[in-house]
Order: sequence, then C-alpha cells, then structure tokens
Amino acid sequence: MMIPEKGIIFDAGTGMFRARDLIETDTLDIFLSHVHLDHSIGLTFLYDVLLEKNLSRVTVHVAEDKILAIHDHLYSKALFPVEPNYEIVPIKPSVSVNGLEVRSLSLEHPGGSSGFVVTHDNGSLAYITDTTAKENADYIPAIKNVDVLVHECYFPDGWEEKAELTGHSCLTPVAKVAAAADVGRLILVHINPLNESDQPLDLETVENIFANTEVAKDRMILPL
Repeated sequence: MMIPEKGIIFDAGTGMFRARDLIETDTLDIFLSHVHLDHSIGLTFLYDVLLEKNLSRVTVHVAEDKILAIHDHLYSKALFPVEPNYEIVPIKPSVSVNGLEVRSLSLEHPGGSSGFVVTHDNGSLAYITDTTAKENADYIPAIKNVDVLVHECYFPDGWEEKAELTGHSCLTPVAKVAAAADVGRLILVHINPLNESDQPLDLETVENIFANTEVAKDRMILPL
C-alpha cells in the first residue's frame, strides 16, 4: 500500500514493482509490519524500482530485532549478493514524513508484527495486518475513529482455529474491531490468495456489524 504524494509505502511484497510508476517524491519511506517474505521480498526489487529515479533518500523502517534478519537472510550472499540500496532504521513510536505523522503499534503475530496509524490535518488511516482480530483487541484504542481502517482478513468465518494458529483474522472479528473502533470505512486486505472465487468473503454476513466494509481490489485508490 502506497501514499505516492507523501512517499510512503507499507510493506514490500511481490507488488513492490508497481511502486516505480507511482513515485512522486524525492524520498521514500517503507514501513514493514514484519519481515515474513510476503511482506519483505519486494525489498530486493528496489534496484529496478529506483533505477534512474534520482531519489535523495530511501529508508526502510522495521522492528529493530528484525534488521539483522534482512541483512543476514534476505541479502545473504548465496541469495542476493548485492548490498541493499537503502538505509534500514528501527521503527520509532512516531515519525513525521512529509507532513504526515506515522505512529506504530504492536500486534500479536508469530514472530511479532507492527501496525501503523497515519494522520494529517484532514484525515487518518490505520494499516493493520498479520494479526488475529478480536472484539477486545489491544490495538483498538490506537485506531479509534480513524477515517479508513485497512485490516487483514485472510480467512472467512469458520476458520477461527486456523486463524488463531497462523496469526491471521476471520471476517466477523474484523468487522467487530471496526465497529468497536468506530472507524469510518473498513477495507479488507491480505485475503487468502488460494481463494479464487469472485466473492472470497461474504460481506452480507457482517452488514449488521459494520456495513461500510469492502474487499480491496488491485490498484484500488483510497482518497484521504
């Protein structure tokens, strides 16, 4: 997910190659929720993404205890024998990026994960992925009243045991989180890619919990 006007990207999966055509700033700040490969492999695409873009700075923000994992494994000499072309810094509780405040929060997920809340004078957005949603989740106060909540929803209802095991979420608990946080709009992401149906999640089942819910589409644009 990218905010092109501010040079901010959340996570670096296989879709990172698309960032090349969306770069509008001379800096780029990439915030990683965690370093599982589906969220970090795109860092190795940056040589192509940044080619001839003349950026003055590219910074990757990640939990401090995960920095060595990027250096030692993602950029292992046997896998990728070229040094990263960006700096890596520990995530701070709050950082200002081109006029936006980006706050981080801890999420429960195997190996750990971070969520992010972005605010500016006229709007706010929360990015919550790779965690198991619960009606009383600890992160609800941190996302209270945001205009847009982008939340993972890997599983439909009925997969609660698997969701708990893998650190992912089912539909109804996510809707309950949105309702408890009184957000303006809920966008569902990180849906099981093996589910190829036109409607991987039955949104009608949560209309009475949180009606303003939709499944994200590729290249979707969210005005804030």
